[in-house]
Amino acid sequence: MIKLILKVTLLTLIATCAVLGVKAQIGYDFSRWDIGTAVGLNQVYGDAETQTTTPSIHFNLTYNQTPYTNFVFEAQLGIFKGGDSLKTKLGRQFTNDFSAYVLRGQLQFGEFIDYSTSPVANVIKNVYFSTGIGYLINHITQITRYSLTQPGLYSGGENYSQVPFIPFKIGYEFKLFNKYQQPSLKVDIGYQYNYVFGDNVDGYTYGKNNDIYTQFTLGIKFAIGGDIISSKKQIHY
Repeated sequence: MIKLILKVTLLTLIATCAVLGVKAQIGYDFSRWDIGTAVGLNQVYGDAETQTTTPSIHFNLTYNQTPYTNFVFEAQLGIFKGGDSLKTKLGRQFTNDFSAYVLRGQLQFGEFIDYSTSPVANVIKNVYFSTGIGYLINHITQITRYSLTQPGLYSGGENYSQVPFIPFKIGYEFKLFNKYQQPSLKVDIGYQYNYVFGDNVDGYTYGKNNDIYTQFTLGIKFAIGGDIISSKKQIHY
């Protein structure tokens, strides 16, 4: 009887260890934090009649709740330009050295679709939508107040302003994996539409419509720190 009990106990322990070993392999690891940078191409849609594409640089820190639900804090530095003092009807032209600070949530399709059996779904799992809140600081460094094309026309506004805005972003995140199949490097391509709660991004206060600015971005993120956690869904296919 004792031998039988010992055999049963031993078999139970072996079976338990086997189950635990299987469970240990169910999780798919990823880093809780990413740090990254990006470049942006910006355009302002306001009271200047033409748009000029200008550069910006972005720095971001990302908290990954899951591989596909992310919270991003970002700082942006760049230039806005627009208008032409000689070739437009109203003669408005401006340059704005701006900074912006953004906190947004980001949801990727992989959070809610089954991509384990579909090559198409596996591709689109990295498509994301994002929104949040931002704060924009404008510093107008050059502006045409008195029109050269319409003598006597004066366009008023502020040379310095601070205003909140709402970002709406859509993009795609290419995940590159290390030897442990963890997403260690991410390349991000996105388009962001920013609705500003004010009419002074271009330095002109005119009409009833608020200003907006758009951005095409290309960025890179690196997984950081030793805070590695597991996902129930397989990340790499």
